[in-house]
Parts: sequence; C-alpha cells; structure tokens
Amino acid sequence: MTLALDAAAQDLLFREARTANTFSDEPVSDEQVQAIYDLVKYGPTAFNQQPLRIVLVRSEEGRARLVQHMAEGNQAKTSAAPLVAILAADNEFHEELPSQLPHFPQAKDMFFSERPVREASATLNGALQAAYFIIGVRAAGLAAGPMTGYNAEGINKEFFGDGEHSVLAVVNIGKPGEDAWFPRSPRLAYDEVVTTV
Repeated sequence: MTLALDAAAQDLLFREARTANTFSDEPVSDEQVQAIYDLVKYGPTAFNQQPLRIVLVRSEEGRARLVQHMAEGNQAKTSAAPLVAILAADNEFHEELPSQLPHFPQAKDMFFSERPVREASATLNGALQAAYFIIGVRAAGLAAGPMTGYNAEGINKEFFGDGEHSVLAVVNIGKPGEDAWFPRSPRLAYDEVVTTV
C-alpha cells in the first residue's frame, strides 16, 4: 500500500466525498465543530500564522442576514442547511504571531508590517486553513457544501464590519439529504499536472 490511510479513510476524505447541495434535518453540534477545528488547526501554514476566523450561523436572524448576500442559486440550500460557517481571513493575524511563532517573534514586524503584504498572506494561508476545515468536516462524517457565490463586500460588512476581515468561503454543513450530489466532475490526470526536472 502506497498511502498510510486505509482505503475507507481515503474514500471518506477524497474519492467518495463531494460537495453537498442538500442536507438532512439532523443538527450539527458545537461539539462536532470543535472536534473538527481541534483536528484541522494543526495543518501547516507559513510562519504558523492562523488567519482563519469562523462564524457559525445558526439563528434564523443570522441566516436571513447571510442569505441576502448569497447568489440566487445558493440561497435555498444555505437557508436549509443545518449549519452554515462563514470562513474569513483576519488581515490583522500578525498581532498573534509572537505567541504562535515564539522562536521568531520579530516576524510580526519584519515581514507583516504593511497591510497589502498581510492581506495577501492572510488570503493564501486562510484559504489553506479553509481547505483543511472542509476535509475536517468530511472526517467528522459530515458533508460540506463550500461556496464562493456571494457578495463578499456585503458579507464582510454584515458580519465583520471592521475592515479587518475578508470572507473566503461560505460552507453549508450537515448530513447529506436526498439527491445531494451532482455527478462527479472530471479531474486532470497525473501526467497532465506533474512534471519532473
């Protein structure tokens, strides 16, 4: 066997996992979300920065505030999902770097003193963390429905309003419902992607 993960785990996380478009009514607990986060927080990022911030949208009022900013094709499924997570990048993540990178606390000022540099790094590393989060949702036996079809400016203002956060994705979370999956889309083959020099 080439991979350390057994075939069932590979299927759960990758081969059989798909973006869910419908969900059952089964709730997603805070304990499940904490277990997901406590697993995926160990994913690597540059300088061990941790820009990902997560807003869990559970209330009807919060759901209504979010749905108005979703693209029309994403509104119904976002309204119906048991849990929705707004994944955002904290563009002021560098303030926490000294505690997260104790062997190199000067990285905060040496590399991230300028806002454009911080935003680019927060976006890249926050997106990595968002991908880990989606895999973590799958590891919990749940389905994820990540979306980027929304008004980012509207969500940033509605849920953050501080100019320090930038939404990366909105993820519907739960047990898959009826007809949850679109057919599997093709993927590029190994030799279309990988070259050796």
